[in-house]
Amino acid sequence: MSGVTSVDGATAQPGPASTPTEPSGLPEPSGPTGPPPHLVAEPDRLTRFVTRLYARSPRWVVPLAAVGCVAAGIGYTLLSDPTRSAPDAVPSCLLKLTTGLDCPGCGGTRALWYVLHADIPAAARHHFLFVFALPFLAYLFVTWAGREAFGWRLPELRISPKMIGGFLGVWLAFSVARNLPWAPFTSLYV
Repeated sequence: MSGVTSVDGATAQPGPASTPTEPSGLPEPSGPTGPPPHLVAEPDRLTRFVTRLYARSPRWVVPLAAVGCVAAGIGYTLLSDPTRSAPDAVPSCLLKLTTGLDCPGCGGTRALWYVLHADIPAAARHHFLFVFALPFLAYLFVTWAGREAFGWRLPELRISPKMIGGFLGVWLAFSVARNLPWAPFTSLYV
């Protein structure tokens, strides 16, 4: 049992062999202290490496990496110009390619392109819920990154699980409604 650590950090010591006394074959706890501590395996090398790297890095590195990912996504959107694809171009969305249906995220890249060019009505036409959620997501990101990188204490949004469930329910209804073949739902096609 060497290399096995309990939850509280104590290393399990090999003890005298115990004999099973119950029909289940489990040994009875030894000693007056009660059941033995729960044992957890040591983390693997990669987990230890990432944990050490995270502990040694400055606190602004993770928010900076997240900003880099967001900037890469915005750069891709600006360079690719998703609004200028040919009418007979093959869709890049696997769901739309295989079924012909708009997925829950269809139109999001085009909506982002229009938001970046300050055309909010066109952005809302392509994905209304993305445009609605964008200010909230941006504020959540700024409060998290500011707290992690600089120690800022901005007012946090209180989002309950019921609100998240309600938003996901509306998103599901929107995803179904935009694929219905009757008017007025056909105006939601992208």
